[in-house]
Amino acid sequence: MARGELRIYLGAAPGVGKTVAMLEEAHRRLDRGTDVVVGLVETHGRAYTGRMLADLEVVPRRAMDYRGVAFTELDVDALLARAPEVALVDELAHTNVPGSRNEKRWQDVQELLDAGITVLSTVNIQHLESLNDVVEQITGVAQRETVPDSVVRGADQVELVDMTPEALRRRMAHGNVYRPDKIDAALGNYFRVGNLTALRELALLWVADKVDEQLERYRAANRIGATWETRERVVVAVTGGPEGETLIRRAARIAARGKGTDLMAVHVARSDGLTGADPALLAKQRLLVESLGGSYHQVVGGDIPRALLQFARGVNATQLVLGVSRRGRFAQLLAAGVGVTTSARSDTIDVHLVPHDEVGRGRRLAAPAPALSARRRLVGLGLAVAGLPALTGLLWPLRHDLSLPSEILLYLAAVVGIALVGGIWPALLAAVAASLLINYFFTDPVNTWTIAERENILALVVFVLIAAAVSWIVDVAARRTRDAAQASAEAQTLSTVAGSVLRGTRPLAALLERLRETFGLEAVTLLERRPGARPDQQRDPRAWSVAACVGGPPCAAPGDAQTEVSVDDGLVLALSGRTVAAADRRLIEAFAAQAAVALRHERLAAQAAQARPLAEADRMRTALLAAVSHDLRTPLASAKAAVDSLVSQEVAFSDDDRDDLLATADESLDRLARLVDNLLDLSRLQAGALGVTLAEIGLEDAVPRALDELGEAGRLVRAQITADLPAVAADPALLERILVNLIANALRFSPPGRPPLVTARYHGSLVELRVVDRGPGIPEADRDKVFVPFQRMGDRDNHNGVGLGLALSRGLAEAMGGTLVPETTNGGGLTMVLALPAAVSPGDGAATEAVERAVRERRHRR
Repeated sequence: MARGELRIYLGAAPGVGKTVAMLEEAHRRLDRGTDVVVGLVETHGRAYTGRMLADLEVVPRRAMDYRGVAFTELDVDALLARAPEVALVDELAHTNVPGSRNEKRWQDVQELLDAGITVLSTVNIQHLESLNDVVEQITGVAQRETVPDSVVRGADQVELVDMTPEALRRRMAHGNVYRPDKIDAALGNYFRVGNLTALRELALLWVADKVDEQLERYRAANRIGATWETRERVVVAVTGGPEGETLIRRAARIAARGKGTDLMAVHVARSDGLTGADPALLAKQRLLVESLGGSYHQVVGGDIPRALLQFARGVNATQLVLGVSRRGRFAQLLAAGVGVTTSARSDTIDVHLVPHDEVGRGRRLAAPAPALSARRRLVGLGLAVAGLPALTGLLWPLRHDLSLPSEILLYLAAVVGIALVGGIWPALLAAVAASLLINYFFTDPVNTWTIAERENILALVVFVLIAAAVSWIVDVAARRTRDAAQASAEAQTLSTVAGSVLRGTRPLAALLERLRETFGLEAVTLLERRPGARPDQQRDPRAWSVAACVGGPPCAAPGDAQTEVSVDDGLVLALSGRTVAAADRRLIEAFAAQAAVALRHERLAAQAAQARPLAEADRMRTALLAAVSHDLRTPLASAKAAVDSLVSQEVAFSDDDRDDLLATADESLDRLARLVDNLLDLSRLQAGALGVTLAEIGLEDAVPRALDELGEAGRLVRAQITADLPAVAADPALLERILVNLIANALRFSPPGRPPLVTARYHGSLVELRVVDRGPGIPEADRDKVFVPFQRMGDRDNHNGVGLGLALSRGLAEAMGGTLVPETTNGGGLTMVLALPAAVSPGDGAATEAVERAVRERRHRR
């Protein structure tokens, strides 16, 4: 049975029209005669969605009971028994009720697909597993229901259902997405324009990547090698030479001309695993590419132009940046360079040949080190000096029984043996000596240097050439073996270094420690030149400071080390314990380049960490001084004036006047006391020393106490707290402080005749208490500012305090596991939403009966 197809409608947020688009597709297929049924579609009370379901066959859902609560889920067995051609299954990321056939709905969909049923489904971008943390960072809301990216990427079709943030908010304001009682909260929180814009960008980028994958699969399946310029991609070829930085920066400027252009650097390594590139320069150039927003790649190939073009075509590149050849003019006459050859073969790829300072200077290669050790060369020389005379002595008695070719072959075998042991120079010496010995002792006329027959001359010449060729081949093989082993060791070391740096919490120390262990050093010191120090002060400790050190005692100056490697003008890597071989310097230079980057990163991180608390402390100090100088002056002055008047003997006050003065002093002192309490509690919150004791408390008990605390003003507030709400888990004293601050703030800004309203409702595992006012409200862009200590919106008058109430209230709410967010009141004004965890929550795994029992017990106590 063929597997069914999966078509997913992807949206940036709820309400963009995914379910409607799915239903429209279902109607189109139904009109074509396709057998379409609805497995599960959530209407969320939307009338239009409900009307579109009218003409479709709906498979009844499976009723389930979980801890006393009735639920309905997708009936997979009924769908499999019905066996339609197409099934509609909404909300792919949904988590099924415990006890269901599968844990997740997408697993139900997989069963339907395996049964050959085509499935139409929907999902929002925030439910993708890979984007879960990104969405939480943007919106502040953690998504608990997720679907693996592989499920969505594996869909046969993914259709983006898009809508601008402004249009979605208008749709929501008209009541087409949520119920009226949820509109204000949604618009003020998750559905802010910034959130929706960011989610929309995530959805567009994700779909673009999906389309890119489909395009690559299509090109591969149809063997299309030509470049399709659907997206600009710039590839720059780096050789590990000094001109690499120039080429990379030039390619970055080319890429910057177009929006969304990809920058990629590629290095072609030789197919034998060996390379003449400088690892230190390659490491620096890789870091440069990544700092410019590009990516670094390495490919293997013997034909460099072919390898470059294969890579460029493989990534669908549109432009290729190469450096002008470093070879001299004579070398270019003998053979075309990489740039010329690549340009000739590039077809539709634009090739840029960039000039640089190294043009025409040739490749400055270091003299190759001997392929074999000195000991082996000496042994080979000894075999040549002693072995050839010994072989001559053995063959001399047999000269009449052996022919000249046989004797030449025996000498050739000896020369090959000497080449295998000692390399090319002992073998060449042996070849010349063997030819002379053969000529003198075995070529007629013997015991003379004269050769009578021309064929013998040819045989001796061929003998020398073959011996030299074999010696050279043996030497090259030994050299390649040594270089391959060294390259493998360097690659393994650099790979280990990269891993240890990425995994370590202190990358610089981990890098230096790896360097010390790799080369068996006693100490590795990164020295930094002090400001004003001269370049010739290599041995003066006063000119240098230790930036980092691992191992034994650090070197005080570069001159104290056995080996020193300059990183740049101001940094030197000093190695002590042993002298490092010249062949290892390239690898150490790569370490040094990484160490300089790690040092800069650590310093930047340290500076940022130091600056944050200083800036915060300075901001708080400035705000506190400004608040104290402005807002405390009037209450202090009012209290002092009232007290001075009372103690004055110059004026005789009536009893009513005296009562007014006492009330004024009392009110001012109460305001100062509340301010001091708020300051102390805020300091305890920031220090993490605020004691929180959670207990079960009902809002129908807490709200009246807060209103009583407000005195006469609290009687104006309307409270609608139903008795069937579950209790909340909160600290009674802190909850009362929060309610007093919120209601007092609402009273302060409420217009005459329109007092604040306090309501509450149970939602999921949370109890939400709303303090609603009809005041001027707060612009959406400024809502977060009201929770910053010592900040207030509007005029700074005597009645506003110093802006601690809301900041303290949010801190207290979060300390109790709750949240405090502002919303726009429908019709104008501000609504503060305090959400606290219910003492018993079915969403958290507790029984619903326990909630109802707690409600009944509180009713009985009343």
